[in-house]
Amino acid sequence: MEAVQKDHWYFVVLIFLPFLKVAVQQKEPVTVSLEEGMILECLCPWNGNLSMVSWTKLPDKNPVAIFHPEYGKVFSHQYRERIEFLRTTPMDGSISMSNVTHQDIGLYHCSVQTFPQGPWTRSIQVEDLDEPPEDVDITEPPTPEVIKTDTELVTELNNNLTISCNHEHNGTIYQVILEKMPHGHPWDIIGVCKEVENGLVSEDYSDRGRVSCTDTLDVSLHLTGVVPEDSGFYRCTFSTDAGVQTTTVVLTVNPPGRRTRERSTESNCTHLIDSTSSHHIP
Repeated sequence: MEAVQKDHWYFVVLIFLPFLKVAVQQKEPVTVSLEEGMILECLCPWNGNLSMVSWTKLPDKNPVAIFHPEYGKVFSHQYRERIEFLRTTPMDGSISMSNVTHQDIGLYHCSVQTFPQGPWTRSIQVEDLDEPPEDVDITEPPTPEVIKTDTELVTELNNNLTISCNHEHNGTIYQVILEKMPHGHPWDIIGVCKEVENGLVSEDYSDRGRVSCTDTLDVSLHLTGVVPEDSGFYRCTFSTDAGVQTTTVVLTVNPPGRRTRERSTESNCTHLIDSTSSHHIP
């Protein structure tokens, strides 16, 4: 009987060992000095199959980057062209960051989804330990971004509204990224829907509404009691076996009493967006 109990205890320890490792990793964040080309290390200590790696920046859990071994990489707007996944080993979720500024200081959280052991996480605090790097030179105004909208939405203040991206399913969709661009601000990822080994994964980063995903990877944003800050551009990027396709919706919020409408812009209404505030982080 004693031998059976001992074997049972060993089995329980083996089951909970991965979760004990996670708790230890979360106890004290690792500190990294803010510097050009800095590496945020996130190397899962055990073997297995990697399902996905996601990086967020706390305390608001703003998305930074996502890696999927089959469907590739996704970066939030302010990190595009600046972050690289190192991938030195199959279980490596580490990233390097270039063109760093003071806005990159903060607490980062790395989550590695693995099978069969489960998730492993790590937190890294980026601090200005030495002389701060120079900010990006913005003396010359950047070229305005040209945005072609597919649908225009106009609603009244305090209304409820659902924003959906109309997409012709002419291929198999693997992933959809929903982004928002408030007027005068850069694009921000607010939702991700994707197919993984274990089924559908839905990630909601919106602080105003609720992002929904269907089994066919149709994505929508449900807003309750719209406010002026909800106005702006919303973009869906579809990754399919036929290539990458996007649809864009522009939302205008009017005071009560003005007529609302939804109009499909067949000729693609073109908007010029000044990106001088591209260094803003919500």
